Amino acid sequence: MFAFFLSSGLFLGWSLGANDAANVFGTAVGTRMISFRKAALYCGIFVILGAVVSGAGAAKTLGELGAVNAVAGAFVVALAAGVTVYWLTKLGYPVSTTQAIVGAIIGWDLFAGALIDFVALEKVVLSWFVSPVLAALFSALLYKVVAYWMKHVKINMFSLDAFTRAGLLVAGIAGAYALGANNIANVVGIFVPISPFSNISFLGLFTLNGAQQLFFIGAIAIAVGTFTYGKKVMLTVGEGIAEMSPVAALVAVLANALVLFLFASQDLEGFLLSHGLPAFPLVPVSSSQAIVGSVIGIGLVKGGRGIRWRILGEITAAWVVTPLAAVVLSFIALFFLQNVFQQKTFIPVEYRVTAAAEKRIQAAGISVTGLVDVRGKTFPSAYQFKKALDQHMTLTNREKDLVMAAAEIVHLVITNQVANRINDPTITNEQKEAVNQLRGKSFTHGWELEQALAEQSQEWRMVPNHKEQNEELKRKLDYVYRLTRSTGQ
Repeated sequence: MFAFFLSSGLFLGWSLGANDAANVFGTAVGTRMISFRKAALYCGIFVILGAVVSGAGAAKTLGELGAVNAVAGAFVVALAAGVTVYWLTKLGYPVSTTQAIVGAIIGWDLFAGALIDFVALEKVVLSWFVSPVLAALFSALLYKVVAYWMKHVKINMFSLDAFTRAGLLVAGIAGAYALGANNIANVVGIFVPISPFSNISFLGLFTLNGAQQLFFIGAIAIAVGTFTYGKKVMLTVGEGIAEMSPVAALVAVLANALVLFLFASQDLEGFLLSHGLPAFPLVPVSSSQAIVGSVIGIGLVKGGRGIRWRILGEITAAWVVTPLAAVVLSFIALFFLQNVFQQKTFIPVEYRVTAAAEKRIQAAGISVTGLVDVRGKTFPSAYQFKKALDQHMTLTNREKDLVMAAAEIVHLVITNQVANRINDPTITNEQKEAVNQLRGKSFTHGWELEQALAEQSQEWRMVPNHKEQNEELKRKLDYVYRLTRSTGQ
């Protein structure tokens, strides 16, 4: 059943490849510097590499928008986004797959009564405005630098042509890698929390975790979409928005790749934060918006005379329609799948302020006086629990998050089956033994299991100021939670 439901994610991946491959090779194909077949081949290879090696960062932020917790729900969300992208791709517009998947997730949040993480949503929506502006600035600056270099360096026409072709190919490869790293979250990111895949090791040389296996499958779908349906949108980007010379095409692709890299690189984020500098949020930005921004930036440097404003207006209108259409389509499809076809599109998450939860809230320095009226009551959704909190307490967003996390009910049971199914090679023998020691025990809250494991072994304890180590530990905890939910309930 998971393979069937994953098919909608693969359809979305195919749609992304059909649409977004234009963003890294469209200008090269449109200026006839690289053939479509060659562009599609290189794009497919490096999209896969980018997705598997560097796709985790943006996927995490997308998951914060809505933790789709049922595979049928994930199927509908990906299908709604895929249909939206396919419809606009068929019309020839370079639409935003990011906007489509974000809209579809919000549709699920509304249907399931789940809370929308407005902080994460703000990051993503802000990127829709920032990425094309950044791309326009980068392309304008790069174009001026290249124009200055060409003016002061004597180079014959044949050498310039060879340099430009090679540059377009290298820039396209970099763009394809960045596209896979940044946009694979759009394709299969919602399936990561419910993935059944375990870590696999290849001859002890490297290990692919469950998320990376999903990224690999999704990236193949992107590559297929590029080969089978990507040419029309490539020509729209390469020829339709503005008149482009081969050199301008090279600059546009470079600017696009830079923007995608800035919003996808965990290493860059870690470097900037370690030096006390502000970092770009790891969010799946729209490569469509970035490449359009790049083309416009070059057009403005050249005086704006070659920009086809009518086509640009149509593309902008398509960007406005994309998330709205995905929200509506997702909500309606979820309603029919759950009520007509009797499929569980979301698993209700209950909230209850138990005695243990109240102690945890108090230990966090939050007054529990206002919890008197909600203590012991069971709330069937995050939305209803948050509404009750707002009525009885005045909390900051951080405090509200702590209270909700403490009161979330998960009902975990560590069975013999759970302990025996751990096959993640990154989980140490000491960590496995800690899980074994908890066999037969049950937990009402997820954080109770986390505490119990930390008491059994120091290797399950978070380390202050060690972000990467703690992120890896959280991944291992999520793995144990998934095993527990699938076998222990």
